[in-house]
Amino acid sequence: MKISNETKVGALAAIAITLLILGFNFLKGRELFKRANKIYAVFRNVEGMEVSNTVRIKGLQIGTVAAINEKDADISGIVVTINLKKNVNIPKNSTAYISSGLISSSSIVITKGDATDFLANGDTIQTQDKPNLMSQVERNIDPIVARLNGTLESLDSLIEVVGQLFDPKLKNNFTSIFTHLAASSASMEKILSSENSALSRSLKNIDSFTVSLSRNSKNIDATLNNLRRTTDRLSNAKIDEAVASVQSTMNELKQVIAKINSSNGTLGLLINDKRLYQNLENTTKSLNILLDDLRLHPKRYVNVSVFGKKDKTGPLTEPLNDSTTKSGVK
Repeated sequence: MKISNETKVGALAAIAITLLILGFNFLKGRELFKRANKIYAVFRNVEGMEVSNTVRIKGLQIGTVAAINEKDADISGIVVTINLKKNVNIPKNSTAYISSGLISSSSIVITKGDATDFLANGDTIQTQDKPNLMSQVERNIDPIVARLNGTLESLDSLIEVVGQLFDPKLKNNFTSIFTHLAASSASMEKILSSENSALSRSLKNIDSFTVSLSRNSKNIDATLNNLRRTTDRLSNAKIDEAVASVQSTMNELKQVIAKINSSNGTLGLLINDKRLYQNLENTTKSLNILLDDLRLHPKRYVNVSVFGKKDKTGPLTEPLNDSTTKSGVK
């Protein structure tokens, strides 16, 4: 039986297509002649994850990602199908998360639990969300970029200000300012170099004063020592007791003054009672009259023949005028 060329071409085409499909599946990590166990994982975000990416436990590849599908129409979760190439025991309380690198592709990392029951074919492993390396880098770079933008804005403002400084008008102002500064510094130099200037004399006086202080340092030390000894004596003196004694004396004096003001006792009556003063004044007046009468009429009181006959004039009723007092004052 002779086979036609068309049949040969068709058979070769079918074989090539079959090999192409098998090779594609092989590159995708699918088992061609061996039925693999499958487990599922549901993630909220699978950014960077693709079919045929690796699945690892402790760095060992145990499978590949076979399919990535949405959980429902609202995409409340994304179901990742995992083909297990190795017959390993994965505890049921194990967790899986997506690990992404800067250069390498994303992969699923399974952290083994400590349960004694293991996942079977078709079971769903628990998942946890961990920020990938790219998101961490972006989160750390964003503040740096913001600060860099602020620095660039400040640099732009500085460059603008510096550009304004080179404006011809401002340049002339700066020139005049520096000219005045140079003139001021020259004047200051003349003042400092002149011996008859007020500043030079002040500096000389200060120098003389410091020299005098250094020469009289012994006297100053002695004065300070005397002052220190005086203050020590004052601090050791019984000032509090002296003040207390003075206070006690003042209190007693206050009591005496209070008794005098209260008209109690002879001195209080003498100071405050007008009648006693009037009686004393009348007594003094009567005594003066008696003495004047005795001086003028001694015969009335002493009957001695030496004085002649008896004086029969009446007694005095008013004291005589005192020559030591002013006229008209009794």
